[in-house]
Amino acid sequence: MDKRYARNMNMLTPEENQNLQRFRVCVVGCGGLGGYVIEMLGRLGIGHITAIDGDVFEESNLNRQLLSDTETIGFSKAETARRRMQVVNPLIQVRAVQEHITAQNGEDQLRDHDVVVDALDNVESRFVLRDVCAHLGLPLVHGAIGGWYGQVTTILPGDNTLDLLYPKEASGGIEKILGNPSFAPGLVASIQVSEVLKILIGRGQLLQKRLLHIDLYSQEYSVLELKD
Repeated sequence: MDKRYARNMNMLTPEENQNLQRFRVCVVGCGGLGGYVIEMLGRLGIGHITAIDGDVFEESNLNRQLLSDTETIGFSKAETARRRMQVVNPLIQVRAVQEHITAQNGEDQLRDHDVVVDALDNVESRFVLRDVCAHLGLPLVHGAIGGWYGQVTTILPGDNTLDLLYPKEASGGIEKILGNPSFAPGLVASIQVSEVLKILIGRGQLLQKRLLHIDLYSQEYSVLELKD
């Protein structure tokens, strides 16, 4: 075992740690949430990561997006994620896709993955992503942030979780209204990555049909049952 994964031990068995190299995880959105998700997946040792994002970094991203700095302004978020992982963990493969996820390209981009991570910032694209994942039979780990608040849930094929969280006519996320601080993305992304890991190793209790709601202003963490 490579020494870089030594601290995975005891939490993971040697076999589980070895198996991480064969899994394929797709992260849709490489900004606030996605940058942290990719960083943690890469350090964990996920063998294949697809980073999808059609945007480039802007100055307003500097307060919270891990992959942004003064030298990446104007550069592709997806490609920056790929280059970052070449430095952090050259043992893994990262494929950068410099386009937005759509109903037209979704199946081609998501096919052959084991888990998909929703790190998007708008509701319309989340529903597109959910529908493609459902069609392909892929689990989807959803995360969202806004101001002092965050949420995480895991959506398995056939679940209508997203319908219970958002009206389909909504176009923006809560972050559009409440702002984006520096600390919320890292916390929510960490929880998303823990859900991804539990799916991949097949143990642990998932947030399926449950929503973890995080209130950092009051430091309250609630798990809400989601019922039709």
